[in-house]
Amino acid sequence: MHDAALALALDQVGDRWSLLMIRSLLGGPRRYGELAGDVVGIAPNVLAARLRHLEEQRLITSSPYQQRPRRLAYELTTPGRELATVLGALSSWGARQHGLPERRVHDACGTSLTWRPWCPTCASAVDLPVESSSAEDQSASVVAAAAAAAGAGNLVWM
Repeated sequence: MHDAALALALDQVGDRWSLLMIRSLLGGPRRYGELAGDVVGIAPNVLAARLRHLEEQRLITSSPYQQRPRRLAYELTTPGRELATVLGALSSWGARQHGLPERRVHDACGTSLTWRPWCPTCASAVDLPVESSSAEDQSASVVAAAAAAAGAGNLVWM
C-alpha cells in the first residue's frame, strides 16, 4: 500500500464534513445555503472554513452569482469529481458495516455492486493481495486501494 499517498490524499480532502460537501457537489453546483441544507449539522463557520480549504486544494471552484452582497456558487473541479469513486466505495463499505441497504445495485438482479480495481490495458479486473485474513482488514484494504487508485481512474463498478 502507498501510505504516503493515502496520507497526502487525506490531508487534501480533510475530514468528514469535506467528504459530505463533496458528495453534495457531485449533484452539480450549489450555493452556500444549499450546501448548509445538504450537510445536516455543519456549523456555518465550519462550512465556510471547509469551503476555503477545498478551494485552496483545488477540489472545488467558486464563482459569483451576485455581486452586492457578494455571493458564490461552488462546483467540483475534475480532481474533485474523481473522488466520486472513493465516496461510492466508502459509502458501500459503511452500509455493509452497519447493516444498511446499499444504494448501488445491479438492476437485473438487485445484488449490491462491489468495487474492484480494473486494469484498462488488460481490460480485466485485478484481485488485490490480502495481507490479513480478517474481514475488517480485508474491507479496509479494499477501501484504501480504491482511494489510492481513484485518481488514476482505474476503478469501475463490477
